[in-house]
Amino acid sequence: MAAKIKLTRPELKRQREILTRFNRYLPMLKLKQQQLQMAIRDVERARRAADEEERQADARIAPYRQITVLKSGVDLEALATPSEVKTGSYNIAGVALPVFEGCVFPPVRYSLFGTPAFVDGTLKDLRSQRACRAKAEVLREQNRLLNNELTKIIQRVNLFEKVKIPEAKEAIRKIRIRLGDEMTSAVGRGKIAKNKITGEAGS
Repeated sequence: MAAKIKLTRPELKRQREILTRFNRYLPMLKLKQQQLQMAIRDVERARRAADEEERQADARIAPYRQITVLKSGVDLEALATPSEVKTGSYNIAGVALPVFEGCVFPPVRYSLFGTPAFVDGTLKDLRSQRACRAKAEVLREQNRLLNNELTKIIQRVNLFEKVKIPEAKEAIRKIRIRLGDEMTSAVGRGKIAKNKITGEAGS
């Protein structure tokens, strides 16, 4: 429920200032909304690319899944599990986002000459797959943070467009009507007083 306004000249000035402030701030909010929407599209594109890279690596690994450990005696799953996912931070439209910088994997300790040739290639594909998965997770977090901020901005845009600006305009309209009525009434009283004075002077 909107607060009751005073139908006075100072209040008219205040409401005009409020309306000016809202009209100045609204385009900035809309610009931020557009920036966030573009960033979300870019992040979603990058996430799909990371998912596709992961699928391609998985397809290369598939033929060796059952035989790798049995024939090589090497625990490639352990060697392909990141010991650390490195992330940095950057800013888009005022939102601090994590950015994927790479994965740290355990050191390779098996004998290069004592293992089948496919082991090196399989380990490389496994690590590529896990790195793509980690990257996609960071991109999903970017998407979540951007969408949260976008929701807030859209709420503010709607608040300004549908509530605050119309309220200020309506308040200005009502105050102008009241001040106009008061001016008309004052003019009328002035004419009556003038006529009275003129009438008294002529009698």
